[in-house]
Amino acid sequence: MKYTTRQKAILLLSDGTIFHGKSIGISGTTFGEVCFNTGMTGYQEIFTDPSYFGQLMVATNAHIGNYGVNDSEVESKSIKIAGLVCKNFSFNYSREGASGSLEDYFIKQNLICISDVDTRALVSYIRDNGAMNAVICTDETPIEELKIALAKVPDMKGLELASKVSTTEPYFFGDENATYKISALDLGIKTNILRNLAKRDCYIKVFPFNSSYQDLAAFNPDGYFLSNGPGDPEPLSGAIQVAKEILENDKPLFGICLGHQVIGLANGISTYKMFNGHRGINHPVKNIITGKGEITSQNHGFAVNKEELDNHPDLEITHLHLNDGTVAGMRMKNKNCFSVQYHPEASPGPHDSSYLFDQFIENIKG
Repeated sequence: MKYTTRQKAILLLSDGTIFHGKSIGISGTTFGEVCFNTGMTGYQEIFTDPSYFGQLMVATNAHIGNYGVNDSEVESKSIKIAGLVCKNFSFNYSREGASGSLEDYFIKQNLICISDVDTRALVSYIRDNGAMNAVICTDETPIEELKIALAKVPDMKGLELASKVSTTEPYFFGDENATYKISALDLGIKTNILRNLAKRDCYIKVFPFNSSYQDLAAFNPDGYFLSNGPGDPEPLSGAIQVAKEILENDKPLFGICLGHQVIGLANGISTYKMFNGHRGINHPVKNIITGKGEITSQNHGFAVNKEELDNHPDLEITHLHLNDGTVAGMRMKNKNCFSVQYHPEASPGPHDSSYLFDQFIENIKG
């Protein structure tokens, strides 16, 4: 497709700011919260991460699509982002292991994308003004109509989205003859989390987001896992209750990202929406227990309250984000429970934090 034949497209922010670009080819409009990811690789894993449901993803890497797609490099069964904003979109790709082009992948899954945007200016604007709702339009809908429709899009604060991405029926992952059994509550679980648990001799039963503690306990697991996922954690009253009951029964518990926030809420620690959030694969974290630094993959727009956590008698901070001092990990002093705000299962990387899965297994053994 020649550049000159491509349809004009716009990105309209909720404050009225407009960025211009070109459509990748799918006509229409799509709404969501605009945010940016600083990763230089792994775009397919980002697009299929359930934690990004309801968000318009701005890619800070200048080139998207240059290595195509691979059917095995997905974190869920479908694309989860609401739309993509990028600078240069590669219609041609070169990688021996690719199973197709990113363009065909988008067309197959009906994802709307705008390219040729000044993404450096856009990211700078979001950094200064915060994450906000926006709309990508590639069909020349009048601006005033878009503004009216955009005003009706709910804010991410208070929005429950786990129900949109969770499994509707329980399913199993791994070898049924594995040494350890894990009950996982699916709030938007990434496939690579399951791969990491299975690799450590675990057989996992994955439960829908609205399952009860009794449902999870009926599997007679050796440990419990609360997954990542999209949206605000506060509306997840069911998941919070599950976490409380796991802790009341003193069972091994591990939480990642949204699961980390749910564990905080189960202990009376409040959460808040961040100005921009953390999204990328180069975030520095310090392990307070060991004193070591980690480069981590992160994807979250909410965080637990550090001051409340500092003053909680049964909780302690284990990891801190070195860019802004936010809580990146915590553990309970009186229970077999720990959690992190980032992603130790990161694919394609970094892998600095994969030891946390080993720590979970050691906690189960103990």
